[in-house]
Amino acid sequence: MHTTSARSLTALRITVGCVFLIFAEYKVFGMQFTTGGGFQYWINLFLHGGTYPFMVPVLKNFVLPHATLIAFVVAYGELAIGLSLVSGIAVRLASVCGMVYMLALLFSSNYPGSNAPFWQYFGASLEHSVLALCFGAFAMTNPEELWSFHSLLRRSPLDEKSSPESLAD
Repeated sequence: MHTTSARSLTALRITVGCVFLIFAEYKVFGMQFTTGGGFQYWINLFLHGGTYPFMVPVLKNFVLPHATLIAFVVAYGELAIGLSLVSGIAVRLASVCGMVYMLALLFSSNYPGSNAPFWQYFGASLEHSVLALCFGAFAMTNPEELWSFHSLLRRSPLDEKSSPESLAD
């Protein structure tokens, strides 16, 4: 019998996976992001509007010179994370990768400025920190125990006939 919290965490896992599939869809199936300059546009926007100071040299000296390759890694990485979360396959690995990705985005784009009060750092980071926390929860729990291909393969027809739900019918 699965608890309400297990069902809730599973529903969150699948929802976040669907969001990542939506993110990946236009990047993978449209070429604007990967080869049309879309990725470079976003990196330059980050550099002009809110990159943490320690990330500026990383973005300028590593990311932009390798922009096309990294754009493909981002696009297919989002697709892999989405597929993993929705299917329940390799969720912990995808969650660790997702958390690293969200932290990289947070530090690349959510800097509120050097004179901002401490609390504004948290407010500025919400678009990425909330997803990073979701990934952290998925990585530290057993998110594939319910509603996943793995759980479907573990179940046998005999298990269904002797389950409490089927005995009540």
